Amino acid sequence: MATDKISIVKAEGTWVVRAGGAVIGETRNALELHENGHDPVIYFPRDDVEMAFLDTSDHTSHCPHKGDASYFDLVAKSGSLSNAAWSYETPKEEVSRIKGHIAFYTDKAAVEQL
Repeated sequence: MATDKISIVKAEGTWVVRAGGAVIGETRNALELHENGHDPVIYFPRDDVEMAFLDTSDHTSHCPHKGDASYFDLVAKSGSLSNAAWSYETPKEEVSRIKGHIAFYTDKAAVEQL
């Protein structure tokens, strides 16, 4: 699916997200979101993320193209990383494929293709 600003494609291969020495998620069903002026972002299906590592944050943000984002703190053995991940619980129709997916800030967690 694409808008004039955003395109979403299936991310090829297997993707993993790690933080604090732990694997937080691994999937072959990731989505890759491309937004004009930004680096591509990998979105992991919630079913493939260990949600026990994530605590809901009070932080929110709004994107005029995607909608309202909810954030998560990542809790690992090495400590908590504030607002390390985000999700669009009710994304705009044009990007509805990312509903039920979570993305991670790559300066707080390692997101890698295996």
